[in-house]
Amino acid sequence: MADMMNVQLSTQVAAAVWGEGAQLSFSGDQALIHLGCALQEQDVLRTVQRAARRLESTGIKQVRLAGEGWDLERRYAFAQGFYAAKGVRELDFGEQSDQEAAELAALLKATHWVREVTNGCPEAIYPMSLAESALLLIRSLAGDRVTARITAGEALRESGHIGIWSVGRGSEREPVLLELDYNPTGDANAPVVAALVGKGITFDSGGYSMKSSDNMLPMKSDMGGAAMVTGALALAISRGLDKRVKLILCCAENLVSGHAFKLGDILTYRNGISVEIQNTDAEGRLVLADGLLAASESGAAHILDAATLTGAAKTALGRDYNAVFALDEAEQVRALAAARAEHEKAWPLPLEPWHAGQLTSAFADLGNVASAEGTAGATTAAAFLSRFVRDEGKGWVHLDLAASYQKSGNDLWATGAKGHGLRTIARWLQEVAE
Repeated sequence: MADMMNVQLSTQVAAAVWGEGAQLSFSGDQALIHLGCALQEQDVLRTVQRAARRLESTGIKQVRLAGEGWDLERRYAFAQGFYAAKGVRELDFGEQSDQEAAELAALLKATHWVREVTNGCPEAIYPMSLAESALLLIRSLAGDRVTARITAGEALRESGHIGIWSVGRGSEREPVLLELDYNPTGDANAPVVAALVGKGITFDSGGYSMKSSDNMLPMKSDMGGAAMVTGALALAISRGLDKRVKLILCCAENLVSGHAFKLGDILTYRNGISVEIQNTDAEGRLVLADGLLAASESGAAHILDAATLTGAAKTALGRDYNAVFALDEAEQVRALAAARAEHEKAWPLPLEPWHAGQLTSAFADLGNVASAEGTAGATTAAAFLSRFVRDEGKGWVHLDLAASYQKSGNDLWATGAKGHGLRTIARWLQEVAE
């Protein structure tokens, strides 16, 4: 189309008139991205994404990628930057091989779903709608290779899923546990190679430990973990995943009402562990505990959970890296290697068995937060989760998704969900399924 901006890559330095170190220059309907001295591919990808963000921010909505140098990763990096939560954009990726086009389409479908559902308003994205949307996405790719069970409302309490029921009982919209079984083998007795568990808090007021308005505003994104593991499974299926996998989404709204859970309540989980509620804003770990118990009961050899779990992870790593925790060092190494292979950022944070001892209560086996001075908030949250996986954490890894959401936009990302982490999880899933 004649009205599209043609964007090309250049290894030349921009003319001085565009400013020192300029990454973009223009001539008529053509824009040049100046890669300059970006020698490492990771630097090239950042330059491309940053240029795309600048183009989008200037109001350019129709772009064609033209000329030489556009490979799969550079096209995807451009698409990540050329995005905003509202408005319509048109992006022509230019000529590609069939193989690269198929992989790019799979990446974009999974990423777009994660971003759109996470950015959706909490009136539209609530526990049941999130579970149903996830199920529809996976069924659109896998058809009758997928079966699912949805447990909701009072049935959760009756089934012993006390964490999801307790957190969600303050809302008029019932909490939901989705247990999806992707089984491409056709064998009902096939082993479950992996289970993915996602935190699906579709809105988090903090409960009676209420957040401030500023901190509450982005809490429609607190279901980012559920979105991320769903998108990752979708991507892995598109890439040919041929082993049995369970997807478990723990969905609830954390609201205040006459029926909401309270400080001092004690929850007793199906594995017999009792938990005193010392902070209702530490609710994510309470719902994930149910999901991890279900994952362990499935017999999955490997378990990964993902959650927008703690502000402490963001304090430690900023918005660039997701935090990786494991008691099983080999599983942590696998997740970090998956992130590197997929050009995503992840970083290990410490977790030892003794960290669970910092979650003390005079009335129950555990408190749901650590209150002593000097404790690490992201680590003790992971330590809480470790009490709900079998075999002392063997085969389990936890991702605290600090890099999954941008509260305000920057030079790489638009405001809102990023999808940063779904490629890591998809690659991890492929690795454990080999």
